[in-house]
Amino acid sequence: MKAFAVARRDFLDVRRAKLVWTPAALYTLFMLLFFYGQSGSSDPNFHRVLWGLAGVGGALVVPLIALVAAYLALAGERESGRIKFTLGAPVTRADVVLGKLLARSGVVAAGLLLSFVVGTAAAEVLVPSMELAVGDFVMFVVLTLLYAVAYVSVALAISASTSTRSRAIGGAIGFFFVFNIVWNFLPVGPVQMLSFVLDKLGADPADYENLLEFLYSISPTGAYLNSMQLVMPTDILATVGAAPRPDDPFYLEGWFMVVLMALWIAVPLALGYWRFRTAEIG
Repeated sequence: MKAFAVARRDFLDVRRAKLVWTPAALYTLFMLLFFYGQSGSSDPNFHRVLWGLAGVGGALVVPLIALVAAYLALAGERESGRIKFTLGAPVTRADVVLGKLLARSGVVAAGLLLSFVVGTAAAEVLVPSMELAVGDFVMFVVLTLLYAVAYVSVALAISASTSTRSRAIGGAIGFFFVFNIVWNFLPVGPVQMLSFVLDKLGADPADYENLLEFLYSISPTGAYLNSMQLVMPTDILATVGAAPRPDDPFYLEGWFMVVLMALWIAVPLALGYWRFRTAEIG
């Protein structure tokens, strides 16, 4: 496919970018710190490290890695005029968008996989007595990579929809602030606001508890954090109030969180391509 040719060229261009590898190094640092924290414990627990990585490294650092890697993928070329040379080759705009997604996802995945390799090696040195849950770790890596690609797709969609660097970076920062910080961590997020309104209307909390949890999961970060029920033992999730209940509807189960993250890849990519397909170039 011509998209692979675009991806190969773009991967070679972006792989040396310090702005991409610096957040990946930060994620590695978080991993080392979490393992080091377990080294002083009388009962080191590998799943606590994974939960810490999901809650701090995953929710904050992974989106930054992905956004930094992809927010200028198309907007930067359009502003510099380089996009004319890219489209001058026998490729379609669909090839360009798909190729950019593959390349930027590849760079992000390479950085994260390197972090995981360094982290697991450090675990053997820092906490030799800690038992590594290999199957759960593999699932954690897969979910984290899926989450990262979702953010790459969002950043690429923003980049495809804008023609200048300033708009692309503004859109990326705005998305991160709204769908990560506000949506999942601030007390003025949609979940808290809807809960406040329903409470004032006299609704029974038991009637809308599932609705609030689903609303939380709509964001990429919410879906990622709730997908951890596929990785974490129930006792670990119970300590943070995230343990699944036997009567949870399907849309709150771990497998459906994977579906939501997949939608965050497909839908923004389709919208970004739609905007880029009709955009005036130069």
